[in-house]
Amino acid sequence: MNNLLFILLQTTALTAEEIQQKRDSIQQGAKMMVEYAKTDPHGFWHTVGETMLQFGLKVLAALAIFVIGWWLIGLVKKALTRVFTRRKVEPTLASFVGSFVTISLTVLVIIISISTLGVNTTSLAALLAAGGMAIGMALSGTVQNFAGGIMLLAFKPFKAGDFIEAQGHSGKVIEVNITSTKLLTTDNRVVILPNGALSNGTINNITGRPLRRVEWEVSVSYGVDAAACKKAILDIVNSDKQVLQANTNMHALYKKMNISKYQLSTVNYKMDAIPAPFVALKSLNANDITFVVRAWVESSDYWDVFFRLQERFYTELPPQGFTFAYPHVDVTMLNS
Repeated sequence: MNNLLFILLQTTALTAEEIQQKRDSIQQGAKMMVEYAKTDPHGFWHTVGETMLQFGLKVLAALAIFVIGWWLIGLVKKALTRVFTRRKVEPTLASFVGSFVTISLTVLVIIISISTLGVNTTSLAALLAAGGMAIGMALSGTVQNFAGGIMLLAFKPFKAGDFIEAQGHSGKVIEVNITSTKLLTTDNRVVILPNGALSNGTINNITGRPLRRVEWEVSVSYGVDAAACKKAILDIVNSDKQVLQANTNMHALYKKMNISKYQLSTVNYKMDAIPAPFVALKSLNANDITFVVRAWVESSDYWDVFFRLQERFYTELPPQGFTFAYPHVDVTMLNS
């Protein structure tokens, strides 16, 4: 009798080659059970009772394992949520990791619960592995983008709101999901980049840091007083309120910009001090001399400061005697 119930329980998750053998075994076991019931009815029902009691205890144990496992999965999920919130992990990555861990642990608990009933789960595990491999091969391109998305969300070369250049496109990142990244270009087009190629290519994150250095080149005519020109340029730069100075309070600046301590702990993210605005004679050209001008600003102020000071150089330097050069040829006429 015990052998018959064991055979019945083992019919779960069979391979195609074993089905016929199990059918024969079941038929043979059924015949044995009928003969046993005819020859010894009292012993038959006693065995049935013991077997059902043992099976009931296994069912209770399986239910207990499933309930406890489900409770533990809930605790793990809550712990992951707290960790992701504290570390300010990208919401898409946090959701994916949470779902993946929950599904994996749930499948594991179900397999353990089934094995507690005495069912052989080896074939079931093999079937799941084979199915996963087949799906992975069929969706190789999607899996590559999926893996690329995990890499992007885990290592964060950029985040939503950053302006990047990648795969021949540039724009503001408006969405990062598991398989693709969406860019909003400056002329209001949406470009969708597959994460597989994006994670393996070069990414230029233009606004990836809170502070940026602005650079201009100012060319003036030969003959100007270089020291006086440098001073005039520096006066223009230093008079702009959005240009950061060497005495800028970095703690107050990062607090105003809402930069977290976790972000500041990232390598090369934090600057301990701001270099003072800088002007130097860069080159002596055929028709002019060129000064290079450098200053630091908040990343969000970059283009405003660049265009505003560019215009101020053009309008304020000539009245002070620093004229701009243009290509020309001096011709000297000699009287014969």
